[in-house]
Amino acid sequence: MRAAWSVAVAVCAVTALSQATPAAAGQPAAAAGAVRGSGAGVERISAAPDGTQADGDSVDASITTDGSRVVFVSTATNLVSDGTADKRVYIRDQRTGQIEQLGYHRPSGRPTLSGDGEYVAWSEWYMDFVHIRIHQVRSGGSSFTRCVLICDTPPSLSGDGRYIAASGHNRSGSGVVPRQRVSVEGPDSVETIAEFEHYVSPAQSISGDGRLVAYQDGRAHDVFVWERTNGTTSGPIEGPSAEATLVQLSEDGRKVVCLVGDDTYVHDLETGTADHVPNARGVAIDPTGRYLLYAPNGTAGPSLALRDLRTGTGETVSDQPASAGPDAVSAGGRDVVFQSAADGIVPGDTNGRPDVFIRRFY
Repeated sequence: MRAAWSVAVAVCAVTALSQATPAAAGQPAAAAGAVRGSGAGVERISAAPDGTQADGDSVDASITTDGSRVVFVSTATNLVSDGTADKRVYIRDQRTGQIEQLGYHRPSGRPTLSGDGEYVAWSEWYMDFVHIRIHQVRSGGSSFTRCVLICDTPPSLSGDGRYIAASGHNRSGSGVVPRQRVSVEGPDSVETIAEFEHYVSPAQSISGDGRLVAYQDGRAHDVFVWERTNGTTSGPIEGPSAEATLVQLSEDGRKVVCLVGDDTYVHDLETGTADHVPNARGVAIDPTGRYLLYAPNGTAGPSLALRDLRTGTGETVSDQPASAGPDAVSAGGRDVVFQSAADGIVPGDTNGRPDVFIRRFY
């Protein structure tokens, strides 16, 4: 993890990546079709170990820091021998190709993996509330968090699963003051780091060491960063005059990805500067903060692309309709997980269902 942290509370200096690379705005560089190694390729994740196609929809994938495990949601009944005809959470070991269904709990949102792949968290209806369940992969045990009552957005886990950031609200009713809270639960405590008097869902993302949390005020569209060491909050990082939507905080805690209008900004919390990716919707950032997964705006070009923020070059993830979410990129931009209902991404895809795929670049 990085040794120091500072963040500029004024408007960040901006470097437009469109000036650093010959690529068109929001498009991969000219070498987009190239790959970085001979081990590259695309594989369908949402299939049984023997290759049988899923008989249900598979979506909402996340990947570990090292790319060894992928978690996703599926309504398929045939991914495991005792599969059920309902939406469930599955985890796939990329080293063995084996898939495991994580209990019989029905998620109500995207599952999240800890960086080491030992914990999975997701929102779930329980006793008339939407709680967050934390599942330990090794033991198969699970528990609920203590930090929120009614959860609004997918949770965010630290690298070792010891800390979880989540947002939620209290019940509405006559005379009840609306309260949206962003909280962090650790091994010994629960801390509310932000509270808003409205019901507009915020978003949150935690660093790998659990020390930093980026979060959004859903109504004001401002993005802030909270630091555990001194309990201080900085921001809005996009400046006082812009409206921003939080995408993700990188695992190393240095880069914050935000959407501002039709553009994406990647804020460097150490330098106070920001990389500008015009005409593109940021989707995820790799744990090192170097590779940005984004969806170019418009109908021309790929649906998902991966940009090297250091060199300004890019590579195509999918040139057919596809989508992805946070935690979709492994360290160094090696792997990207995404979902698509398109045929032809891999040979033999004939189930006519949304599937989860992984593209490996080396």
